[in-house]
Amino acid sequence: MADTSGTSAERPAPPAPSGRDLRLDLFRGLALWFIFLNHIPNNVANWITNRNFGFSDATEIFVFISGYTAAMVYGRQIDTAGVMVTSARILRRAWQLYVAFIFLFVIYLAEISYVVGSFSNPLYAEEMGALQFLAEPDVALVQAMLLKFRPANMDVLPLYIVLLATFPPILWALKKAPDLTLAVSLLVWAAAGMTGFNLPAYPDDRMWFFNPFAWQLMFVFGGWCGLGGSDRLGFLVHSRLVLALSVAYLALSLAVVLSWWWPPLDGIVPELVAQIIYPISKTDLSPLRVLHFLALAVVVVRLIPVDLPALRSPILRPMILCGQNSLEVFCFGVFLSFAAHFVLNEITGALWMQLALSVAGIALMVALSVLLSWYGRVEREVAARKLTDRRGSS
Repeated sequence: MADTSGTSAERPAPPAPSGRDLRLDLFRGLALWFIFLNHIPNNVANWITNRNFGFSDATEIFVFISGYTAAMVYGRQIDTAGVMVTSARILRRAWQLYVAFIFLFVIYLAEISYVVGSFSNPLYAEEMGALQFLAEPDVALVQAMLLKFRPANMDVLPLYIVLLATFPPILWALKKAPDLTLAVSLLVWAAAGMTGFNLPAYPDDRMWFFNPFAWQLMFVFGGWCGLGGSDRLGFLVHSRLVLALSVAYLALSLAVVLSWWWPPLDGIVPELVAQIIYPISKTDLSPLRVLHFLALAVVVVRLIPVDLPALRSPILRPMILCGQNSLEVFCFGVFLSFAAHFVLNEITGALWMQLALSVAGIALMVALSVLLSWYGRVEREVAARKLTDRRGSS
């Protein structure tokens, strides 16, 4: 969830041809669609998502672009407004995300509790991680306010809150010493992966599903790229050797992932290699996941240049709009995924229903993004007219 989903004053306007990199919004929107589909269990449509074709998934895309856009937006503000004002704006945005999380938590648990009570099916509470809330709602609510208790499908938002709340000193460091800051981030990630150091969750025997000490690497790397690092990597991205290695690694990871569920490829990974690469931890952001994301990024950048005319076509506009309103679309997608799960369980899980709910959910997410974009545009136009009127009267 990139920070450009914030207030209209902080959200960059749709770009001129030479302005904003629409690929960021495009792939953030795609990540939101994939997250929604992945959150619907027993849904054939989630087989099209990238988690089934390699080691990384939509989360890496999501967090990287969040760091990239946050660094671009607030990096410019540091130059104009100073460190203190910019830090206050970042913390204000983190607070807005925190309030959104609490609101989402309450409404989401109410939705789950209603379904459990109305249909006398406690399995929903167990499946969605809500048993603790139903057993001791007062304790669970306090733990949720501490970001320690999260029902299923809500782990990304607390991760982003923590990453953004700790971003002011990191952004300052990225502006002053970008390479050193990235190196420190790498060391923290490596230490977290080797030691398993993580934040505690609720119940007490659990830890955060997305270890922030590990996932900060993806966010900081995105910020490093957003402040000019991507330009410095241009020679690698456009290297034929790097492209060939990237394609080879993507193909290899595809074969490994396919071997997990396709019997003809069972045993393709030698036992010695399996002992080295497994488990491919999502919690601690396994190096294989990082490498897969980097390889995928190289191929995507080569295939989709920043000035590709298709980026401004009406066909891709819905996905871009979702990416530009990521916070609201993500929260809406959480509700929709549970509603779709309920329909598949209680009405019919037929293939046609899985596809219909998947398409309908994405259509509703697009409709919300269109509405939000229209409202934001109207607000900006009204603010511009008021400013013009004040200048005219003075």
